[in-house]
Amino acid sequence: MKLLFFALLLLPIAAQEQKQHFTINVSTPEGQMLQAIGQESDDDKKLALALDFLAKYPKHEGGGWVASQVEVIYVKQKEFDKALEVGEKAFANNPGDLDVAYNSIKAAEGKEDPDQLKIWSARASEIAHLAMASMKAPADDDEKQRLEYVKGVDNYSEYALYALALKVKDPKQVAELGAALEQQNVKSQYMSQLSGIYLSALAQSGQAAKACASAEKLATANAKDVDAAVNAANCSLQQKRYDRAEAHSARVLEALGSRSKPEGMNDADWASKKSMLQGRANWIAGMAYASENKLGPTDKALRAALPGVKNEPQMAAPALFQLGLANYKLAKAVGDKSKMKDALQFFQQCAAIPGPNQDQANLNVTAIKRELGVR
Repeated sequence: MKLLFFALLLLPIAAQEQKQHFTINVSTPEGQMLQAIGQESDDDKKLALALDFLAKYPKHEGGGWVASQVEVIYVKQKEFDKALEVGEKAFANNPGDLDVAYNSIKAAEGKEDPDQLKIWSARASEIAHLAMASMKAPADDDEKQRLEYVKGVDNYSEYALYALALKVKDPKQVAELGAALEQQNVKSQYMSQLSGIYLSALAQSGQAAKACASAEKLATANAKDVDAAVNAANCSLQQKRYDRAEAHSARVLEALGSRSKPEGMNDADWASKKSMLQGRANWIAGMAYASENKLGPTDKALRAALPGVKNEPQMAAPALFQLGLANYKLAKAVGDKSKMKDALQFFQQCAAIPGPNQDQANLNVTAIKRELGVR
């Protein structure tokens, strides 16, 4: 997807903006060491110099910058545990060092360690937000460049949670990473891309109640998050909050009506997903209307739902049953024989699907045939 590709390109470039933000006094031994570290191009030699500096001057104001140089090298060498160890020590000395936090995110990513990534993404985001609050009006190009870097790291801290959630297989870990992103920024551009997988992982890991609460929160935060909205609608239906179920379903249908195909998704996959979401939204709305005995809206919504749920018996059967019931009642109310024939057809289709609605549907078929005088 274009958005993700942009993020992957931006942050490695932004990471190169890590600069020392202090004065080096070359008349002192530590200043000379810092100068040597900055000028050294060979990673192994730079690493040796940097580790020596940190051992001799652990409290020096340049310690965070040196630690970030060490982390970068360790990440390149795929020594992720060492990078995280250095990052933890540097953070203890200076909890406001964004460069250290960013490099620790990269190390946690490389290790594919959800626990470390949650810790460092939260730290980086907090540092970045504090920095942005104090840099609202950058005075010069250097400050503007620094502000862009801060924003880039904040964005990357969210992207990293999203990207690892797509990689890990354990639903519990997916749920934890999604929850971390939700807490960090419920309106993140990556949250809406992850919401369907995240909410499913919550349910799979035995956290159905939390899944419903998160779906409501995500749907409220982003009106275009159709995955969250359809989950929130379904939760509301199960909770017999029919007005909320109808409202969320309407939001799904409205969003899908104006939403273009997502970047990176082919036409066939988008058409399939769109049909599925439209089917579910209409089904939920229709079942809510049926529970409130709103016959016209029930008929309209469930007819619209059928193409999207016809291959899912657990949804198709109750939809057909409620369509039969709504059309039978409408026929009785207005004396419309065509509605009675529609009711018969819907009950016949329902009776062909094994399940809890089958027996009653068969009985209803017999009764309607008797009323219509047909066999």
